[in-house]
Amino acid sequence: MWGIRIRLELVGKARDLAMCNLAIDIKLRGCNLMNLKVKDISHGTTIQSRAIIVQKKTGKPVQFEITEETRKSLRDWIGNKRLTSNDFLFPSRVVPNRPLTTRQHARIVDQWVTSVGLDVCDYGTHTMRRTKPTLIYRRTHDLRAVQLLLGHSKLDSTVRYLGVELEDALVLAEQTDV
Repeated sequence: MWGIRIRLELVGKARDLAMCNLAIDIKLRGCNLMNLKVKDISHGTTIQSRAIIVQKKTGKPVQFEITEETRKSLRDWIGNKRLTSNDFLFPSRVVPNRPLTTRQHARIVDQWVTSVGLDVCDYGTHTMRRTKPTLIYRRTHDLRAVQLLLGHSKLDSTVRYLGVELEDALVLAEQTDV
């Protein structure tokens, strides 16, 4: 993901950089990302450091952080495009007053992946959703925190999602003295 971010910065793709950064920060499905409006992440011209959205699939609210790097890329994108608070954050170029489709989002991510020499079979929109939670889990081993960030209702879903295996649990147990 970092290679993609650097590439997008170097070629000056404001929309794509904002989209990539926000996708990593929100940790949610592409449909949630594509349906965001400017007002969902900002108050006036100020991009919030945290926001709450209702997940399309589950109907449950989930809170997410927006890092400073992401806020900067969003400010650049919103300013360049002159988006207003009621505009979709990533508007369709074809259909007025509609967001990009999730299929178009997937095509864009495939272009990013290809541009840095990776295989689109191994990386996609879901990779972006999974990136930050995986890093958080590796650093903290806090499944409950990752569960909350992903908006999962069951811890078992988070365990399966992260691919936590018995081997992971045994390594943790070996590192813990009582």
